[in-house]
Amino acid sequence: MVELAFSTNAYTRHALPDAVERIAEHGYAGVEILGDEPHAYFPDFGEDDREELSNTLDSTGLAVSNVNANTATGYYDDAPPSSFFDPSVVTADDEGREWRIDYTKRAIDLADEVGAPAICLATGRPLPGNQPDQAYEYLLDSLGTICEYAAEHDVEVGIEYEPELLVECTEEVLELIEDVGYEALGVNLDVGHAAVYGENPAEAIRRCAGHITGVHLEDIVGGVRGKHYHRIPGKGDLDFRAIFDALDGIGYEGFATLELYTYPDEPDRAASEAYEALSTYC
Repeated sequence: MVELAFSTNAYTRHALPDAVERIAEHGYAGVEILGDEPHAYFPDFGEDDREELSNTLDSTGLAVSNVNANTATGYYDDAPPSSFFDPSVVTADDEGREWRIDYTKRAIDLADEVGAPAICLATGRPLPGNQPDQAYEYLLDSLGTICEYAAEHDVEVGIEYEPELLVECTEEVLELIEDVGYEALGVNLDVGHAAVYGENPAEAIRRCAGHITGVHLEDIVGGVRGKHYHRIPGKGDLDFRAIFDALDGIGYEGFATLELYTYPDEPDRAASEAYEALSTYC
């Protein structure tokens, strides 16, 4: 049975414990922890922060669906208001790439501590001077190190594919999983990313059967090949009945996490309306 979770990345104007408590109030069974500023940027996320998070999880009864390590904006002193993937696991600079590998290991540590089954990780973009074939070799090397560490901690690593990144679609992520060859590696399937790329999200779910570590949910105006902007379910054109039927059909029993970072001004409304729209499917 699929259970609903909500990501704290909608609550970036709230402290992490407050975000967790608010998500619990809306009826969710799980919470995804943003592994970045302002919540859990690992170089600054100390023992007191970890203890406070643990206590809040205990008091709310929420399970952690995933640790979202897609971005690391805390790396920058003055980051612009957009998601940064760099330094990524495909960055040409050796020092930057090693920093991101270590950062991802810290995400695995947190997942292990809070009982999350997985982390998610975006591949990043091959920037000028780093051609895709070379970037892919960096990716294989990085994931070999990361997956070995993840296996030691019984945590899965879900690659979240996204248009314009090195790994953009279902076919590419499945090829990557085969090339890396670690059981710890799978896919964190974002249904909106599949749709924006031009895929049928339900078919993407069926193709990824047996490899899904987690699911991200949001609506997309225009549906397949629509605009990449995360909307509250019901405010776009995705077929969530077909999506949940596909998850049931492959026997997926994990969390489906709402990722509505586009609502920082009104995260409670987003959480409430999303739960109302999707809870009938679970």
